[in-house]
Amino acid sequence: MSELAFGAAGIGNLFTEVSGDQAEAAVVAAWEAGVRYFDTAPHYGLGLSERRLGDALQGFPRNEFTVSTKVGRLLEPTPGAQGDDLADGFAVPATHGRRWDFSAEGVRRSIEESLNRLGLDRIDIAYLHDPDDHADQAVAEAYPELERLRAEGVLGAIGVGMNQADLLVRFVRETDIDAVLLAGRYSLLDQHGLAELLPLAAERGVGVVVGGVFNSGLLADPKPGATFDYTVAPTELLNRALQLKEVCERHGVPLRAAALRFPFGHPAVASVLVGARSATEVRDAAVMLNRRVPEALWVDLKGRGLLPEGVPTPGKAE
Repeated sequence: MSELAFGAAGIGNLFTEVSGDQAEAAVVAAWEAGVRYFDTAPHYGLGLSERRLGDALQGFPRNEFTVSTKVGRLLEPTPGAQGDDLADGFAVPATHGRRWDFSAEGVRRSIEESLNRLGLDRIDIAYLHDPDDHADQAVAEAYPELERLRAEGVLGAIGVGMNQADLLVRFVRETDIDAVLLAGRYSLLDQHGLAELLPLAAERGVGVVVGGVFNSGLLADPKPGATFDYTVAPTELLNRALQLKEVCERHGVPLRAAALRFPFGHPAVASVLVGARSATEVRDAAVMLNRRVPEALWVDLKGRGLLPEGVPTPGKAE
């Protein structure tokens, strides 16, 4: 998979509407920037993200890109429903409701429906999506069904995607998963993933995709009112982010560039996933990831206590 991955929640109308043309332009811009890994889920826009991503990828060679989607939430029609889905974060009509389902039957149905929405004959990676409150069933029922689907050639790889590191450790220990998607827990502000998950993943040969490197906005543009984990950032974290920005700028590096490059200091990290809703956002992420980040920056951040001394960082100028 490419170092930069395209997160397709935005083109599923995350928080605000995106037109079909804008969504297609974002995917095309990602391709032109060298992105070859695209991540989506039924949850994103009640299937809209999968449909738009599948449509946009139709013109590209199938063997040259990787698509991941997720299981755990089934979409159920809600006839006669009115209003939108903004309570769950998406500016789409509330035509369906979500139902948690990590049963074997639910997983197989979810994959079949995702294949139809994506217009693909196989899915490269299927992630168990946020099984925080369903871990036992996910391990006992959902994961074995994904193994069967992998053996049938419907899937290429199996993963788990979550906003926490601790439960991901259980999946790495107890199953034969290929990848984990860790959101928000391995960034310049939060290194919870380093305590156990990343070393274990490296030991077991499990690839790590890191999402949320901007911690939902704070590291993209730290200022009063900026968000951390989708709520207004506490003053202490805002001040820390502003200090990070100041040190980065002293080295001639935008904070966004350092935030995107930082995870690659750990050998288990294969890709960084960035959500984008426009071609402009995609191009910015690609430019930022390719910015030169001098080793002296990481040394300076550690010297000022803004990064723990033992955190691995990219060992040479990138």
